[in-house]
Amino acid sequence: MALRIKKNDLVVILTGKDRGKKGRIIEIMRKKDKVKVEGVAVVTKHVKARRAGETSGIRKEESFVHISNVMPVDK
Repeated sequence: MALRIKKNDLVVILTGKDRGKKGRIIEIMRKKDKVKVEGVAVVTKHVKARRAGETSGIRKEESFVHISNVMPVDK
């Protein structure tokens, strides 16, 4: 599939719980046709401290969305 978007492009979400939201592309996984969009598909991760000095806790971060669910927006 030919990808017509790249990092830092402005896109709008077409389907799912975040339909209609706009955001910038943070990361692209070309082999799996997935993108990570800023502020979209936010999931909660429980993080355990692995080394001395690290803090454990609950962290929110974006997850990947399939590229067919996003559309580039003109500036």
